[in-house]
Amino acid sequence: MNADEMNADEMNAEAVLAVLNEAADAVVDAFADQRDWGKSGLRHDQYVPDLVADEAVLGVLGATDIAVLSEESGLGPGTGLVAVVDPVDGSTNASLPLPWFATSLCVVDEDGPWVAVVHDHPSNRRYTAVRGRGATLDGAALAAPTAVEFSEAVVAVNGVPPAQAGWWQFRTMGSCALELCAVADGRFAGFVDFAGSLHVWDYLGALLVCREVGVVVADAEDRELAVIDQHAQRSPVAAPPALIPHLLSVRRGSDTNC
Repeated sequence: MNADEMNADEMNAEAVLAVLNEAADAVVDAFADQRDWGKSGLRHDQYVPDLVADEAVLGVLGATDIAVLSEESGLGPGTGLVAVVDPVDGSTNASLPLPWFATSLCVVDEDGPWVAVVHDHPSNRRYTAVRGRGATLDGAALAAPTAVEFSEAVVAVNGVPPAQAGWWQFRTMGSCALELCAVADGRFAGFVDFAGSLHVWDYLGALLVCREVGVVVADAEDRELAVIDQHAQRSPVAAPPALIPHLLSVRRGSDTNC
């Protein structure tokens, strides 16, 4: 089933996943001949590929009854379901070029994040997740990542961490969606946002991927993460259960040292 065939009565998980994959494919196709990766000139942090990807996504999701909340075009019309979309998460990386940027899509129902797709463009890898049914990477089921000792952890961060956090090393990569997915597949031991400036489209698709493999994702200030609000900002922290208390402690302690 494609987007043109989807109506409100047919929006089961398989149909929604199919249309999100179709939207991600549309972005891949749109980028095939992309030559201009520079600034759009419309907003200081917006790039031409952001608009190209947004148009591709809207071209698919616009044929459904799903509302879209996009970083680039805001909240559009729809009934019930909302697709939270970051057309290009890591667009500064893409402009440099650095091979770490993604398209993130997550459909939210009345119970929260339901179906998600995160496409890693430079690696051409795709994460998917359906609430209660697990997560996949390129169609293969993802297993729960193995927790490491905190002193041995390599942690992805957004913002500036404290000098003495207690982990082994950290990395600042520039795409929250891919960093969270890298926690889900075990490449990073955890993720901590220190900036407090992430929006729901930055993390929601990867949040569902994480939760479906047993990775805990929480806001540093205990706020709801799945919000349909283009202005809300959050500080997600993610790790397997054994490590999450350490990372939350580091994040919350950093506030007192600012």
